[in-house]
Amino acid sequence: MSHDTESSVSPRTVYVVDDDPAMRHSLGWLIGSLGLEVQSFASAEEFLRALKPDRPGCLVTDVRMPGMSGLELQDTLARAGSLLSVVVVTGHADVPMAVRALRAGAVDFIEKPFNDQLLLDRVHEALEKSRRAWEAADRKRAVRALIGRLTPRERQVAALVVAGKPNKVIAAEINLSMKTVEVHRHNVMDKLEVASVADLTRLLLEAE
Repeated sequence: MSHDTESSVSPRTVYVVDDDPAMRHSLGWLIGSLGLEVQSFASAEEFLRALKPDRPGCLVTDVRMPGMSGLELQDTLARAGSLLSVVVVTGHADVPMAVRALRAGAVDFIEKPFNDQLLLDRVHEALEKSRRAWEAADRKRAVRALIGRLTPRERQVAALVVAGKPNKVIAAEINLSMKTVEVHRHNVMDKLEVASVADLTRLLLEAE
């Protein structure tokens, strides 16, 4: 099943970008037969107009198309921080082209005509890779929201705690009483829902 409209965010969505109508139909039918949602586009530009930057899923793209090429599309998505995983399919392959695509993070570079099962395996691999990236990004957003609860002073204290400095040193560095530092430290641990300095350190690293 092929759609040209946006759907709800799902790591089970596959986007097919190919200027050949027959190939778009063939890929849509093959991938859709697994119960995956497929959205098809005739050009990279059309696809980019419809896509939300943080949408997870798998992109299956041809390389040589009028306008933006598949490799240029891959680069554009990478610069935008896209969570899509890319599978490149082409009838005009060469080694430098394949190396460029794979170095840029493509799951695979597949030449036409291709083995159907190989393509489906790579699509599943790409969807799983995108799902993991989406979950990591979602976790980072949640962590940053937690950190957003802290006051500027609490953030300062948290950074010094993570740096391994005891309360006495922190108090001297930022010109506060030991008691006030202890209160800030307690608030940090409470607001961030952590029980130890190790947990606090991991949380702050996740937000970076």
